[in-house]
Amino acid sequence: MATVYDKFGMKSDGELTGEKRAGSLEGEDTAQEADDRATPLPPGVDQPRIQRAVREILLAVGENPDREGLRETPARVARMYAELFCGLHVDPRRHLRKFFTETCDEVVLVRDISFNSMCEHHMLPFMGTAHVAYLPGDRVIGLSKLARVVEEVARRPQVQERMTEQIADLLVDELRAKGVAVVIEAIHTCMTIRGVRKPGAVCVTSAMRGCFRSKPSTRAELMTLIYGDHR
Repeated sequence: MATVYDKFGMKSDGELTGEKRAGSLEGEDTAQEADDRATPLPPGVDQPRIQRAVREILLAVGENPDREGLRETPARVARMYAELFCGLHVDPRRHLRKFFTETCDEVVLVRDISFNSMCEHHMLPFMGTAHVAYLPGDRVIGLSKLARVVEEVARRPQVQERMTEQIADLLVDELRAKGVAVVIEAIHTCMTIRGVRKPGAVCVTSAMRGCFRSKPSTRAELMTLIYGDHR
């Protein structure tokens, strides 16, 4: 049974979802797309509108969006954007509002939190690691919550400088910590695959609050914890 597409490159209701495509491993592409469709995505993203826009982009660059390899591309891109920008529709503060009352007068650091984000200037990805530390006052949170905050702040159109500041400010506001430090290292594809084309260049940004800003010795201790044994 042939697949039918409307003028926007979207499938008709009568398409067989399990059909096999020539030129690909048997069932491989279909199985992956089924998994993608089964993954729940957050509300708030207008996927049909993205599909129409992607089809227009393909036409604008001189491609044929109706050829076999591109027929599913608008839908794939729409699902991808819904995933990449899901941070726009959630409040990362919620992860910091369940805390424990503990006495702790030493640095708490979660190092090498991997993340992927999208540069808002060229809509190309940048990716790297975040190091997040705080010196508790009377509030201590689960370590995974720091990683969740990084993930949700990253999942939106971003610039690395703002992302660094946003994470630090969230921790200051919610934890009443004596000090907060965020250091982010990332590779930006907008300067590795286009423009200046400098693969391997790494952007490092930091945001220091409280004692990490006012006390050089505390800041030096943090940098040793982050880099001392693997740099």
